[in-house]
Amino acid sequence: MTPSVIDIGPASGPEVTLKPIPTPEPKETPLQKDRNHEEYQYLDLIQQILDEGEHRPDRTGTGTYSIFAPHQLRFSLSRPSSDFSLPPTPILPLLTTKRVFLRAVLAELLWFISGSTSSLPLSAQNIKIWDGNGSRAYLDSVGLSHRAVGDLGPVYGFQWRHFGATYVDAETDYTGQGVDQLQEVVRKLREAPYDRRILLSAWNPADLGKMALPPCHVFAQFYVSFPGARRELESQGQQGESVDRGKGVLHSILYQRSCDMGLGVPFNIASYALLTHMLAHVCDLTPGTFTHTMGDAHVYLDHVEALKVQLERDPKEFPVLEIKKEKGGSIDGWKLEDFEVKGYEPHKTIAMKMSV
Repeated sequence: MTPSVIDIGPASGPEVTLKPIPTPEPKETPLQKDRNHEEYQYLDLIQQILDEGEHRPDRTGTGTYSIFAPHQLRFSLSRPSSDFSLPPTPILPLLTTKRVFLRAVLAELLWFISGSTSSLPLSAQNIKIWDGNGSRAYLDSVGLSHRAVGDLGPVYGFQWRHFGATYVDAETDYTGQGVDQLQEVVRKLREAPYDRRILLSAWNPADLGKMALPPCHVFAQFYVSFPGARRELESQGQQGESVDRGKGVLHSILYQRSCDMGLGVPFNIASYALLTHMLAHVCDLTPGTFTHTMGDAHVYLDHVEALKVQLERDPKEFPVLEIKKEKGGSIDGWKLEDFEVKGYEPHKTIAMKMSV
């Protein structure tokens, strides 16, 4: 019912009239919009940090607003086809409220997988995201003056492919040295999909002092689901592995200790979603979900105004991912042209400075 007030008019008059009180239109914010689009998880977290974040100094000297252990973000990596006889359509959660530099995401991921520890191969592709940490001035500032320019030390790719090997420099051939964690992930997904140890760790305390920058995204776990298996077991009264469990669905979860919400997190979401798609492709699994768990989630002070602009924008549909390789094969040897992203129509780029 519309709220009203009574106007009794002149003291001697018998008339009584009702005048409705106008209700002000509510101001629309990202927290009030339709929650169906998964990108609002990210936007709402940005808003929460801007509203509630603790002001904290940081290593770069820029300063941040920060919260610890926010709610997880979860993104779908496929959607059912309208024709149920066809497999699900692969989806890439590439944020749309600003353009994400997809070529750089892909190139960096393939660089990780290759095991490279030099920023120079990325620079040669005009991808400068690691140039600051590989510069002469920066290496000298963190006690790595003996390293060549671009030599980042035993960072992500080295830990993924040669965990435990002794690091010498970026030019050394480490073939057969250390633990190839990524290849172990592939093997277990194929041979032991129920294993609870399908893990990928970039955090190696023994090597932290040798790295130009310790890893921010540190630990991933993979899980193969067989959604219809329980129903099949119960309907047939069977136990063990004899039941037909159908095609597995691959899910992943990432723990990230340090989360630059403006620049880094959109990149990290896309990167680990792509890695999950790649693993699903080589292991003949259906991409399921990617879950992002954060420790220190922060907004750099010089990103605040840019992010306020981003919060004004409505998300658009996430693009479709097509992988142009035969199913199966190796996790190695992939190229940029093996990926095609269709229907990515984001809002314009928003410039933000990278803190080094």
